[in-house]
Amino acid sequence: MVATDKQFTGSIPEIYDRYMVPLIFESYARDLAARLAKTNPKDVLETAAGTGVLARAVVSQIPARIVATDLNLPMLEHAKARQPGGRIKWRQADALALPFKDQHFDAVACQFGVMFFPDRIKGYKEAHRVLKDGGQFVFNVWDRISENDFADTVTEALAAVFPADPPRFMARTPHGYHDVERIRADLNAAGFTNLSIDALDARSKAPSPHDVAIGYCQGTPLRIEIEARDKSRLEEATTAAADALARRFGNGPIDGRIRAFVITAIR
Repeated sequence: MVATDKQFTGSIPEIYDRYMVPLIFESYARDLAARLAKTNPKDVLETAAGTGVLARAVVSQIPARIVATDLNLPMLEHAKARQPGGRIKWRQADALALPFKDQHFDAVACQFGVMFFPDRIKGYKEAHRVLKDGGQFVFNVWDRISENDFADTVTEALAAVFPADPPRFMARTPHGYHDVERIRADLNAAGFTNLSIDALDARSKAPSPHDVAIGYCQGTPLRIEIEARDKSRLEEATTAAADALARRFGNGPIDGRIRAFVITAIR
């Protein structure tokens, strides 16, 4: 991972929330919330909360108190603006150095965030530390990029736009931590021994190829990579991605495969 992979700044949080959340995140957030609901936790910590899709799903399914944290303040501020107050407490915090006492939470959840941790074992150790005995750490990660149609198509399209230096953010980071044996080993190293890993397939749907292209090219750190190569070519790159999606999936409403792994680890 490179430094720009964590830059959700400028207009990225709003575009991310508008396009990417319904495209690939909402269904998996509902799944994580349903898994949490099975143990009826009273106090839930979320790390890498982003724009709050998981926190909102948890509130809708569980009468719990939620502390939703993220290191990225622009994403957190966008989340808070969407749902201020109530049972969600929004707080800036580093998942690798959580400002909470030992054994404080019934559950810890993380929606597609651990891939961004610079030290995953350290992040897992922090989740283990703040969990009560018997508490669960529930999170998900994307499978390899070839199993996720839209991300794969956009990445290939941008490689044609910038052949000398292809933007590889999607393959490198969101889809770069999919080896289940490595995940299992990292969790074991952090102290988790009772865990399960499930593959979960879903469909990603959008009104048009252009919506998908805007989401990926302008609503994620992929935008930073594109603009680092040539800031004036952002719209060209977005159009190239939209054209590639249209060739593969059609010009109207489109849908493609998405696949993730869902991990539950018990303290």
